[in-house]
Amino acid sequence: MLIPLIAYLFFVFGVAYYAYRQRAGSSFLSEYYVGSRSMSGFVLAMTTAATYLGASSFIGGPGAAYKYGLGWVLLAMIQVPAVLLALGVLGKKFALLARKYKAVTINDLLLSRYQNKFVVWISSLALLLSFFAMMTVQFIGAGRLLETTLGLDYRMAVVIFACTVGIYTFIGGFRAVVMTDTIQGLVMIIGTAFLFGGVLYAAGGVENAMNTIQGIDPQLLEPYGIGERPLDFTFMTSFWVLVCFGLIGLPQLAVRSMAYKDSKSLHRALVIGTLAVSVLVLGMHLTGVIGRAVIPDLKIPDQVIPTLMVQVLPPLVAGIFLAAPMAAIMSSIDSLLIQSSSTLIKDLYLAFKPNAVNNENKLKWFSTITTLTFTLLLVFAALTPPEMLIWLNLLSLGGLEATFLWVIVLGLYWEKANASGAICSMICGLVSYVIIATFKISVFGFHAIVPALVIGLIGFLAGNMFGTKKS
Repeated sequence: MLIPLIAYLFFVFGVAYYAYRQRAGSSFLSEYYVGSRSMSGFVLAMTTAATYLGASSFIGGPGAAYKYGLGWVLLAMIQVPAVLLALGVLGKKFALLARKYKAVTINDLLLSRYQNKFVVWISSLALLLSFFAMMTVQFIGAGRLLETTLGLDYRMAVVIFACTVGIYTFIGGFRAVVMTDTIQGLVMIIGTAFLFGGVLYAAGGVENAMNTIQGIDPQLLEPYGIGERPLDFTFMTSFWVLVCFGLIGLPQLAVRSMAYKDSKSLHRALVIGTLAVSVLVLGMHLTGVIGRAVIPDLKIPDQVIPTLMVQVLPPLVAGIFLAAPMAAIMSSIDSLLIQSSSTLIKDLYLAFKPNAVNNENKLKWFSTITTLTFTLLLVFAALTPPEMLIWLNLLSLGGLEATFLWVIVLGLYWEKANASGAICSMICGLVSYVIIATFKISVFGFHAIVPALVIGLIGFLAGNMFGTKKS
């Protein structure tokens, strides 16, 4: 199993080196953070899908489906329009404004739109906190994957993954990220198809698998699932807001809208990306459910996919398709690392020392140190993993959406939106989300993201009344 995995990692480093060579003669900031805005439609589709579908979709999501049953598959399919919404709502306007203002980060656009540095500072704080939690999820997922499939110690697995992703991200920058995302997206689709077929064969076909699962617990086949909280209307609505509608406010997806080549690329990405997400979400979550018929007594649900890979595939084939969930994890973590680096260097450091933009060698050195420092901190954060990482991922996802959704959408489509409204919305949305989630306050049974977005919208409208309109 090690041979194909090592070959895959060498390939990733090769792509990073190629991207590093491509930077010669280009502006460091534009090339390193948005790849000189040169993405084609296929690349845009794959990098957007791969960035969104990380450890939660390949490890945590199937683990939840294994535990809660077919109802979770229905719930997960809410994510299908993710690329369509994110690129469809933001794509054209973001690209036009990014080129007009020469923006390379989400904060560049917010500063250009609202003309207020406090918006950028609040945005940067929310980004760094949420990204850190989301990247921790990816590291935990990688550790679980390598621990189960290769028999490595969990901590050693996390360190190996950290060295790999940290090095190739800071060497190659955004271009390496989107190039590897494209290959990784294809690996994810092929690996999902093969693993699903192998699990279905091991379970004795669909009918036999369903009979086996029914014998374990008939509720696993019910739409409301199994567990302390049923997958009822409020849960479904909350999940739709969290992993579908709210994705419009995710900065790591929004920044993709700034880096594609032309309108034709955007239109092609909408179709290809939606198809890719549909195949991956359905395939991986069904695999998690049917896996219950093959391995009925797993104590840690997050181990279902790596355990199935070892059991139902020949070792060499398992080694090849070990790259599929690994690709999903790497394609999420590298995007978050790049954006965290851009937040610290481009949005905060250069805001206080604008003349440093002319010293590219210093910027390169700072970017390298920032990426490696983040990687080191994430290793320590991932050493004590929770039982199911999907809840940690959804928690951090909601924090970003509560902060950015209204600021981005209303900033693009409402001419009268101003900085006072944006600041009130960000503070009210993030603080209310943290309070509701931390103290588990129930608001009509909805997830914390629903009341937080309502409060954020009210904050925006109220704050907007007292601010000055900016053209």
